[in-house]
Amino acid sequence: MPRGQPFAAKTWCSITNQLDPHKWSNEDTAAYEAAIEAANGGVGAYSAVIATEEAKTAPDESVIEATRAAQNRLAREREGLRSSDREQIAAARARYAELAREVMAGLA
Repeated sequence: MPRGQPFAAKTWCSITNQLDPHKWSNEDTAAYEAAIEAANGGVGAYSAVIATEEAKTAPDESVIEATRAAQNRLAREREGLRSSDREQIAAARARYAELAREVMAGLA
């Protein structure tokens, strides 16, 4: 920085003091992590569909496009999971695990 020029420092601060308190039990933590992993399994299953289609001599671009769209939707849903919503977490765990099985069964 040239001499004589003022230095403009960025001020960083934590926002954690602005968050509402949230108590987690070990069970809540495990359920939330399981829901995230189930969603990741669905995203991975979609990746397998895309890779399988792309490996074909004549890949169907509509299949790839639709699968990427479904994968993106699932990733957005995963980001919307709220650890404080036990019903949402339970439903997500079941739905995403089933989704991954269905998608992978389609490859068999």
